[in-house]
Amino acid sequence: MNKAGKSGRAAAAPHPRQTVSAREREAPIAVEERMYQDIYDAIMEHRLPPRTKLTEQTLCQIYDTARHTVRKVLSRLSTEGMVDLEANRGAFIASPSHAEVRDMFELRNILEHAVLEKVGRTAGTRQISALRRMVEQERASYLSGDRPRWIRLSAQFHLALAELAGNALLVDTLRKLVSRTTLMIAKTEAPGHNACSFDEHETVLAALENGDIDAAQEHMAHHLHLCEDRVRPDADDQFDLRAVLGKGL
Repeated sequence: MNKAGKSGRAAAAPHPRQTVSAREREAPIAVEERMYQDIYDAIMEHRLPPRTKLTEQTLCQIYDTARHTVRKVLSRLSTEGMVDLEANRGAFIASPSHAEVRDMFELRNILEHAVLEKVGRTAGTRQISALRRMVEQERASYLSGDRPRWIRLSAQFHLALAELAGNALLVDTLRKLVSRTTLMIAKTEAPGHNACSFDEHETVLAALENGDIDAAQEHMAHHLHLCEDRVRPDADDQFDLRAVLGKGL
């Protein structure tokens, strides 16, 4: 009796075509999340500028996935304000008009003023300390030259602060505003402007720690005004999706 086992059948050798790559084994949900994160990061890091077209067919090829997966990701990015879906034209990275940028910052000022009113009365030392650690990470990222991480942390600071208010609808609304305004911040700040948003965040936290809600609100309003001044209205040249998202895939 041979070593094939009691059945007498030899173990079938794997057919070359049965070899499955890691990419092919990746679950659809994993592909969806990876695509979302890749595009989100590329937008927030300004590697894909406003008005870049996100072509479904190209994204299907880059991520080796079905069109419905691409559409789910684009819909999610649209809900968050990062992508504009235009009928019969497709998906484009958001490019708010001058009027929309002004209106968004005005609304942010109203919402974040209200956030500080509530957080200033309810947040404890431990919660403020967690925000301070985030600001220190933001500072370290900027000083080390890690601009992508600095951009993400700068935006996340405002959402983390809003989460302390305990209103999920407010956080969702602010998330879209923060994302949509952050993607419009210039790659290099205009001359004379201080790029160090962490210093401005620090002044807000210092006022909260001192129990001075009015001062915290004034510092936040000043910070948002400076952020609006940093917005560059002119869109960059279009970028090739494969050059940005296809790298390393």
